[in-house]
Amino acid sequence: LIFDGSSLVIDERGNVLARGKSFEEDFVVVEVNVSNVFRQRLRDPRHRKDGLTQIYTGSFERIALPSSPPSSTSLLFSPSSPLSSLLPPLSSEREEIYKALVLGAGDYVRKNGFSKVTLGLSGGIDSSLVAAIAVDALGPENVIGVSMPSRYSSDHSKSDAAELARRLGIRYEVVPIEAAYQSYLDILAPAFAGTQPNETEENLQSRTRGNILMALSNKFGWLVLTTGNKSEMAVGYATLYGDMAGGFAVIKDVPKTLVYELCRYRNEQSEVIPENVFTKPPSAELRPDQKDTDSLPEYDILDGILAAYIEDEYSAPEIVALGYDEATVRRVVRLVDRNEYKRRQSPPGPKITSKSFGKDRRLPITNRYESLAT
Repeated sequence: LIFDGSSLVIDERGNVLARGKSFEEDFVVVEVNVSNVFRQRLRDPRHRKDGLTQIYTGSFERIALPSSPPSSTSLLFSPSSPLSSLLPPLSSEREEIYKALVLGAGDYVRKNGFSKVTLGLSGGIDSSLVAAIAVDALGPENVIGVSMPSRYSSDHSKSDAAELARRLGIRYEVVPIEAAYQSYLDILAPAFAGTQPNETEENLQSRTRGNILMALSNKFGWLVLTTGNKSEMAVGYATLYGDMAGGFAVIKDVPKTLVYELCRYRNEQSEVIPENVFTKPPSAELRPDQKDTDSLPEYDILDGILAAYIEDEYSAPEIVALGYDEATVRRVVRLVDRNEYKRRQSPPGPKITSKSFGKDRRLPITNRYESLAT
């Protein structure tokens, strides 16, 4: 859970006098006119009756304010000061979510004794967002991006990853996985004899990358950030002990369509994510010409179905009634239910939606029950 701050001071008439900043530490001092409070209460019959029977005889504790307030903002409200100075503008939904992710990531890393983090940079939208959040939470000097290209990595993905690292100002390492991947294939060749290549060989690449990141973590004490989003985790489009290997899953509760929106928001502050990252089709690049849509519906469709099924708790027929293709809905629902075992093994991450996987949605891993409603 991430606590949003934005503490309020409200006067006797319900007016908001002051509000602290959201998702960051703040220090606000408000001078309240006690006489006004007393007069307002006298106008209320309930308070007048209480006043006749209750007399306070205790003492008041005086609290001395520090001569030097904390480094965070210190504001003083009095009748002569402008009220607007104590009411910072409300954030947009995108800004609130982004700030929540920054706060959640930074607090988790620091409060668990880490100072630096590392993550795989694929040149895709997910790793770009996680890298930007990490930099905003910890500073560029504490983030190490690692590119781990394979035989299937495109030139534009490699160049996009390098350009992202340059714009963010982070340390950038390139560790090709080809030699290690080929060694795995050679070692497994006798056992795989007579079989055709399938997702097993694809997942070997992801697991090789997971091994490299965890080796760097063990060697240097860096926390590994994973880059999987909620859409992928929902339907199991992730590799156990591969891209799921790590210590903190920054965007595990962020749907893919929202990932794009948050990246656009971050670029509005300063353009750190290359434009090509937004325009190219999402791909895991584990086989030639692979695209996410080879295995999944378009993300705007997938995320709509997932929101209805997970957060709104609609049944499959109810989701179909919203206008979605029945076969697609039933396939997505089955994928969500059958991949509970993967989600149970994912790292923790911040909650930003009304229902995240985990404590918000408890389902048994081992069961054969399928609701007739689905």
